[in-house]
Amino acid sequence: MLAWRDLESTSFDITSQQLHGEFRWSHLMRIVQITPGAGKMICGACLRDHALTKALQQAGHSAVMVPLYLPASLEGEPEENAFFFTGINVYLEEKWSWFRKSPQWVHRFFASEWLLKWVSGMASRTQAAELGEMTLSMLRGEEGNQVRELNELVAWLKTEKPDIVCLGNALLIGLARRIRQELRVAVVCSLQGEDYYLDSLEEPFKTQAWKLAVERASDVDLFIAPSHYFGELMQRRLQLRDSQVTVVENGIDLSGFDVPADVSVPTIGFFARMCKEKGLDVLVDAFILLKRKGRIPGLRLRIGGYFGPVDREYVEKQKTKLRDFDGFVDFCPNLSRSEKLAFFKSLSVFSVPAVYSEAFGLYILEALAAGVPVVEPEHAAFPEILNSTGGGRLYRPNEPKALADCLEELLLDSNQTRLLGEQGREAVFARFSVVSMATKIATAYAKTEKKSA
Repeated sequence: MLAWRDLESTSFDITSQQLHGEFRWSHLMRIVQITPGAGKMICGACLRDHALTKALQQAGHSAVMVPLYLPASLEGEPEENAFFFTGINVYLEEKWSWFRKSPQWVHRFFASEWLLKWVSGMASRTQAAELGEMTLSMLRGEEGNQVRELNELVAWLKTEKPDIVCLGNALLIGLARRIRQELRVAVVCSLQGEDYYLDSLEEPFKTQAWKLAVERASDVDLFIAPSHYFGELMQRRLQLRDSQVTVVENGIDLSGFDVPADVSVPTIGFFARMCKEKGLDVLVDAFILLKRKGRIPGLRLRIGGYFGPVDREYVEKQKTKLRDFDGFVDFCPNLSRSEKLAFFKSLSVFSVPAVYSEAFGLYILEALAAGVPVVEPEHAAFPEILNSTGGGRLYRPNEPKALADCLEELLLDSNQTRLLGEQGREAVFARFSVVSMATKIATAYAKTEKKSA
């Protein structure tokens, strides 16, 4: 069972080169971060929440991350156990009413660690459109079919006595009402791209889910958005008060991002889930245009990120399109953290031309931290991030030729490419570290805790 670290009750000083300064905490908090685990799929939200929890611990706060559903894959680090709302039980409780009253030994069996790890690979096959009923049930919270799971979570929280409970995304806000009523603590919720998931549900689940989300949003003390774009969007769609939303930009763990290497062969990189939503086909088409144009001798394409069964057919189509360029394209799926760092060092320029409205895009920070300039579509949070970092260029969304032209311009101008990479790297190290993010989030937590007291 998870346990709090023993901490002194005095103030705590944290000094970090990433922060360029010293911060003094006069009040240390006990924080529970509740995050949906994604099984064997490497999830950006899981990585962000895990890094945030560690940074809060290093700052002296007593913080713990509690995965729900399935274990969380953390780029080669030990997986954590899904202690509550274990995936198999959640599914069976949704499907069969008799299972909700099953003996405790049955419930414990389906929550066993070995069984959860065995089914973890199946999570990557799940499509949002198939989860309408379960989404509604989770949003109903204490009125849903998973009330048994909620009771267990609340009972554990009572023994730990947190000051703040943070929900990993807005799909969990059905838990907030019961937690606030039973524990009398502030509940905060991170916003991390939930609109795309809810909009992908089939009707009537889509309309019903948004209606429930609006109703349950009033149970949350504060929503933290990773960008002004997404904060404004979700404030409108969830009908939130101005005081309910604040913006704290995401940050990343900068350890391992050494001085950028000199890349002798011009190389375009992609690092995200290998799927249509992330625009991999747009980048593939742009690369083909550049190769056929022939102005950049030896041009290579490296494609990294998560690759699972549900995306196999799509990825095979991209490989077929690239068949004429064998020897110039590398697919690098499911890399560890050390492998990912080496991957970014091999790039000249980077692009994830997402076709949907990204709430942020941690991959941009990772590329810039490696000194690699980025080219992104001019929509969603991308203009905001590039304006803050000065590390790249924007192009007209969903147009392979526009992307190809922008990539070509950078690849043919080594001085400009180097300047953008240096500017972006400096900005990320100055303002987008996980320590900086944790400092700002802890400040928001402290203010919220004070208001709710």
